[in-house]
Amino acid sequence: MNALTREGMARLVAGNLPRNSFVNLGIGAPTQIADHLREDSGVILHSENGILNLGPKPLPGQEDFDLINPGKAPVTIKTGGAYFDSSMAFAMMRGGHIDVAVLGAFQVSRSGDLANWNTGKSDGAPPAIGGAIDLAVGAKQIWVMMDHVTKDNAPRIVERCVLPLTAVGVVKRIFTNYCILTVTTEGLVVEAVVDGVSRDVLQGLTGTSLQFPQSTGVIHHDGSVVRGPARQDGP
Repeated sequence: MNALTREGMARLVAGNLPRNSFVNLGIGAPTQIADHLREDSGVILHSENGILNLGPKPLPGQEDFDLINPGKAPVTIKTGGAYFDSSMAFAMMRGGHIDVAVLGAFQVSRSGDLANWNTGKSDGAPPAIGGAIDLAVGAKQIWVMMDHVTKDNAPRIVERCVLPLTAVGVVKRIFTNYCILTVTTEGLVVEAVVDGVSRDVLQGLTGTSLQFPQSTGVIHHDGSVVRGPARQDGP
């Protein structure tokens, strides 16, 4: 079945970020968004370990391992960028100065509850909530970028999270390898769905009910979205 790659998801989110906004990218897949921002987007990327105006990842052989993001991956910094200590970085987060934080997640509920604790299983790090808790309560908007289902095909978008919560009711938009969802007081609304994925298939991959308005768009594999009538069927 059609599904966006991680690169396709990153392009999709990058194309949706508000112009001239301050954005924090969570550890993991969201960091790829930096590689797909248009030069004229005006987006300024913030890193919780003390960098403002991050650029794309460095080319192979040009890495500076003294210049890293919170996930310890090498990064670049754009002209006009700045360095500062973690207290200042977290003051930006807690003070409401971040317009959008794009986080990874293990589960998101129908009402926007977020579960993205580090389990410590994959990288040896101790289980912890990390800076996500500060972003969850400090950023103006929380977006989630994640695979729609687990490796075992269990839904990550659920009626109620069963994993430890990072924050309650904070997620506004969800970007997956199959769709874009908006969290509303009435439930989850499908903004757009990947070309070739039907309503029935998408609903079957989701652990809570979805709403499909007539204006549902179609996501292409380059991350572009074409707005139009909702698809009624598909492969």
